[in-house]
Amino acid sequence: MRGEATPRLREALEDDIVSGRLKPGQRLDEVGLAERFDVSRTPIREALIQLAASGMVEIRPRRGAFVALLGPRELIESFELMAEIEAACGRLAARRMTAEDRAAIEAAHADCAAAVRAGDRETYYSENARFHAAIYAATGNRVLAGEAQRHQRLLQPYRRLQLRVPRRMDASFAEHEAILAALLAGEGDVAAERLRAHVLVQGERFLNLIAALQDETEAVARAG
Repeated sequence: MRGEATPRLREALEDDIVSGRLKPGQRLDEVGLAERFDVSRTPIREALIQLAASGMVEIRPRRGAFVALLGPRELIESFELMAEIEAACGRLAARRMTAEDRAAIEAAHADCAAAVRAGDRETYYSENARFHAAIYAATGNRVLAGEAQRHQRLLQPYRRLQLRVPRRMDASFAEHEAILAALLAGEGDVAAERLRAHVLVQGERFLNLIAALQDETEAVARAG
């Protein structure tokens, strides 16, 4: 029974982190989580260990488990890696995507557009992830797509925070339009470069992300 519970708990906690219900830097109380899921602390502890192995949770000796909080250097290096992975996906997708792949990418893009028109940041966040996932699938390379999905999930809390920066949602959508145009034209190198620039956080964008992250962690500290 315990072994069956652990994957379910891990997935639920992972979803909470990715969705922003659990914030970067937030402490994960085993007792409270056990009560919430109506289980003992043992499967909770096992789920946290698995999340720590994936990089989503940090376990600190004598202090407990916390939602992973990347430092500035780790954060920018992680986005640099994600940018290169996305660029590779864009290059392959432009060459290999099928009619079905094209329809999936265009449908996600249309739903992003609707979210922008509505000013709905939460919906844009989820449709943005769907847009990128459709590009990964269009590569025809399951290993690369799997790595892209894994790294995307690790950075999702930070990508969500970026959307809180004024006008970032509009800028992100404009970047999507340019990426889509390159993909549909079969211009792999152009798509790669546009995806790389879209994901990278540099200069003002990086400073804005750090400021949003500091605001978030201060709010967590006050709530705790």
